[in-house]
Amino acid sequence: MKTYILVIDQGTTSTRAILFDHESNIVGMAQKDLKTDYPHPGWVEQDANEIWAGTVGVIYEVIAKCAVKEAQIAAIGITNQRETTIIWDKESGQPIYPAIVWQSRQSNCYIEQWKGEGREAWVKEKTGLLLDPYFSASKIRFILDHVEGAQARAEAGELLFGTVDSWLMWKLTNGKRHISDVSNASRTMLMNIQTMDYDDELLRLWNIPRVMLPQICDSSENYGIASGLSDHPIVISSMIGDQQAALFGQLCFEAGSLKNTYGTGCFLLMNTEDQLIYSKHGLLTCAGWRIGNEKCYVLEGSVFVAGAAVQWLRDGLKIIENSSETQARAQQLSSSEGVYVVPAFTGLGAPYWNPSAQGAIFGLTRGTTQEHIIRATLESLAFQTYDVIEAMRQDSHLAIHSLQVDGGAAENQFLLQFQADLLQCEVKRSFISETTALGAAYLAGLAVGYWRDKTEIKAQARYGTCFMPSHDQIKQKHRLEGWHRAIQGVLTYCKS
Repeated sequence: MKTYILVIDQGTTSTRAILFDHESNIVGMAQKDLKTDYPHPGWVEQDANEIWAGTVGVIYEVIAKCAVKEAQIAAIGITNQRETTIIWDKESGQPIYPAIVWQSRQSNCYIEQWKGEGREAWVKEKTGLLLDPYFSASKIRFILDHVEGAQARAEAGELLFGTVDSWLMWKLTNGKRHISDVSNASRTMLMNIQTMDYDDELLRLWNIPRVMLPQICDSSENYGIASGLSDHPIVISSMIGDQQAALFGQLCFEAGSLKNTYGTGCFLLMNTEDQLIYSKHGLLTCAGWRIGNEKCYVLEGSVFVAGAAVQWLRDGLKIIENSSETQARAQQLSSSEGVYVVPAFTGLGAPYWNPSAQGAIFGLTRGTTQEHIIRATLESLAFQTYDVIEAMRQDSHLAIHSLQVDGGAAENQFLLQFQADLLQCEVKRSFISETTALGAAYLAGLAVGYWRDKTEIKAQARYGTCFMPSHDQIKQKHRLEGWHRAIQGVLTYCKS
């Protein structure tokens, strides 16, 4: 009887269930869009019950669509949007407040308070993170402060906190397991990055009771049975945050291997294995995964605007009708002829971390055309990626031989060739787009013996198109110098 791994991929905009076979092929997929609310400027919230209902729905849908029996599912893996914060009643299982999404800035007042007290370096030493409302701790504090009686109830053990992985695990096991894995726990700003356990001093800083927190587990192990989904017991055997899952799915198992997801923004992660590296260049240090005695750390850098810049060409400037046409139009030119687009629409992320920066176009002349702006916009994705990878090189002192890529914009061949030229290394496009879910599938399969080890998984490696760099390094150096002048112009302008 052929068996499969079922992955729950709970993202910011949708929930999906995906079936993989032993050869890493997608057998079937079901997807349910997820509604997001914006009750005030900067606030981003979702309904945790809708997340759960959508999860159950897509699981049943993909099983029915593929005519797969529950007995054919070897294990379930979970990968999820990180940092999103849910607090629920332990007895009733009902959330006491909407899920506060990772993008939300509604808890920024707490961050400004701790910055004012000079806590940044102390927090970074403990967690590997920058003080920012992005992470879960300030979101927990916001809910406990804004729901009447919540602090007392949390201290009494009546309330539970979880990121989305914990919420789904608790619901799937009918409340038997309240757990999280190290990758998600490392994004709460409550886990000590060195011990991979919650830190008492951090809990006191945020006044968050330990009793409400999920137990921190490995990313790949037998957590328990998914009760209530079927009469056949199905083991749940992986939990991992989405970006770390993509790193694993891209087979980045060695130190110095890295991946970039070109989505709305860019998420770059570098595997540093068991070496804990504190960045001096605006990067985050997080847990990648933990499997038994194997502990993996990562350096992470986020680019705020990547694919969103292409959307701006379509919806803002209205100079393209769809993103697919940008490749051909960019290739009409041999260069951008000194035009640089800095798409700092929501500030600049790593390695600059300047939330006040605004977007700009430099180098305009009477000869500038729409194609120059389109090409320069695509180039900006590669320039921003270069800056993050250069920061990773400097922090890690590791050689970089190739970059694994996925995400929507990775379909653009012009972008990936330009990226390879800038980095002077090979750029490998994934053979499937669902690398996040594939990483969770591999981790789930390893826990139950579906795959013996990472060597067996790596033997299945397949890639899409590989892009080799040109060797005109003088031209690349000139392009980078122009880009960094443009960045400095944006940073100077935001100070004025």
